[in-house]
Amino acid sequence: MLDYNLILDAAQRLKKRVRRTELIHAQHFSERLGLPLYFKCENLQRTGAFKIRGALNFMTAQPRQALSGGVITASAGNHAQGVAFSADLLGVKATVYMPESTPPQKVFATRDYGAEVVLEGKNFDEACAAAVKQAEVTGALFVHPFNDPLVMAGQGTIGLELLEDIPDLANVLVPIGGGGLIAGIATAIKETHPQVRIIGVESVAAPSMQLALQKGKPVTVPIQASLADGIAVKTAGTETFPVIRELVDEVVLVQEEEIAQAIVSLLERNKLMVEGAGAVGLAALLNGRVKKLSGKTVALLSGGNIDVKTIAVVVERGLLAAGRYLKLKVELDDVPGALARLATEIAVAKANISIITHDRRSKSLPIGKTEVLVELETRGGEHIQDVVRHLSGSGYLLEVMK
Repeated sequence: MLDYNLILDAAQRLKKRVRRTELIHAQHFSERLGLPLYFKCENLQRTGAFKIRGALNFMTAQPRQALSGGVITASAGNHAQGVAFSADLLGVKATVYMPESTPPQKVFATRDYGAEVVLEGKNFDEACAAAVKQAEVTGALFVHPFNDPLVMAGQGTIGLELLEDIPDLANVLVPIGGGGLIAGIATAIKETHPQVRIIGVESVAAPSMQLALQKGKPVTVPIQASLADGIAVKTAGTETFPVIRELVDEVVLVQEEEIAQAIVSLLERNKLMVEGAGAVGLAALLNGRVKKLSGKTVALLSGGNIDVKTIAVVVERGLLAAGRYLKLKVELDDVPGALARLATEIAVAKANISIITHDRRSKSLPIGKTEVLVELETRGGEHIQDVVRHLSGSGYLLEVMK
């Protein structure tokens, strides 16, 4: 069973093997939220996420004979890299099952650490079932991404570091997938500082732990595609659930647009590259998901493994959510100078044209009309309203695009 001493043992095993990640004061967000906010930057960890802690602790705690047949695991990406790195460090063969939808960057990184990657299943749970079955056939040691006391203990070393850096810590926001991370951190912190408020954060696309707490036991929930793919788990861990029920104070949910906006905010304000799962804590804070917060607060940035294609999508969605980007469909008379007049009115409204597309061939358009799709850079929600109001008042028939 997971306990405080298991975490202390993990800290000794991992010492000098994993990075003691930076804890930085987030000045801008502290002023915005009205409380001292810090980021624990596990996105800067070796392999780009906290998962190396649990994987390496589990493997180094095993007798050498147990590793002789290699290790096998399932992961949406970050645990895969943690296991692959640890196996390479220990000279052990590693096989990793990953969902078919796993971002290419995570697949390539796992292979770069020397692991064999098998893409199978539509989600983590299907990949995990395939990995467990293969482990039974081959005799390889299965390394569970969260449902194991040694794995949870490795993740819990983050909690020890937080208390060493901020002895008067008041609140910690932690992403939840299967629950290994928050179970370990809560155990580490509550042992000596029971007054610290531990808050878990999930995406509305995969609220497995919140529903488990409501039902009193882990249940399987349907999940949707999410920017926070690293915490998109259908069923909460049977080993993690009792710990979370006892020690975690609250679990909240955030929307996909809120996650995207948090990623963009971290890029702009702190120059930190964070994946969707790593941004959910800040998303919860920025959107008021946690009530009555005071005192020194930490948002755990659990990982930074996000691929370039996803970044492009996230930046656009984040800018849209923040009112920094506006897409309009405008109907114009198909006469010379009409497009120039539209551009002039946009300039009067103090918006900047980013992309413009002129289409006079749409079947839905009346004869003598043309359609313009225009993407504008704006300064926030109020400015968007001003732009739309000005163009509508100037006689333009327009539609705001999502």
